[in-house]
Amino acid sequence: MDILFDTANLDDIERLTPIYPVTGVTTNPSILKKEGKVDFYPHFRRLREIIGKERTLHVQVLAKDAQGMIDDAHRLLDKIDDQVYPKIPTTEAGIAAMRHLKEEGVNVTATAIYSKTQGFLAIATGVDYLAPYYNRMQALDIDTKGTLTALAGFIKRFDAPSKIMAASFKNIVQVSHALEAGADAVTLSPKLLRQALSVPDITHAVDVFIEDWESVYGTRTLPED
Repeated sequence: MDILFDTANLDDIERLTPIYPVTGVTTNPSILKKEGKVDFYPHFRRLREIIGKERTLHVQVLAKDAQGMIDDAHRLLDKIDDQVYPKIPTTEAGIAAMRHLKEEGVNVTATAIYSKTQGFLAIATGVDYLAPYYNRMQALDIDTKGTLTALAGFIKRFDAPSKIMAASFKNIVQVSHALEAGADAVTLSPKLLRQALSVPDITHAVDVFIEDWESVYGTRTLPED
């Protein structure tokens, strides 16, 4: 199971990566917009320094035509590093770009997936990750869990190298459901992950344990010996 941070905030990544068992970072232009007009390539080179080469880094292309996507992917690989996973939208042009990039041996993440058809086409191109948009699919009354289950079945049936990296979450329940439905990975904001560990009931349980200990031993720490 892979857990990735869906953010471009360097402070959050630097502070939280040592805490959470994240295996990578994903971004897109909408996420990057939250950081303001950063110096694009230096920003991502610094991000790579923080997470190291052992974690994956997924960065979105901007072009809409196949050749433009391929050119964008090459720029990312050249100006950030050669381990970047270009994120390619799963459109007709995107499928063409994915096929070309995979023939070159480039790691590819297929993104903006809303349907089984997009998913199995991405799988057929041999992409490394495919990113179904969980919350956006639900908003369109698409059977999100059924779609993920079907895609996981395709991957297993055809022994494909692709992994499902579910994205676009509004709450932690959706994250759990995505994993239950067959996602190999999830990418979510650090804020959402932190909220899951800071609900009042958890904090209350910890406080009660400490208070009960103190009522018996008169301290709030374990004995030295």
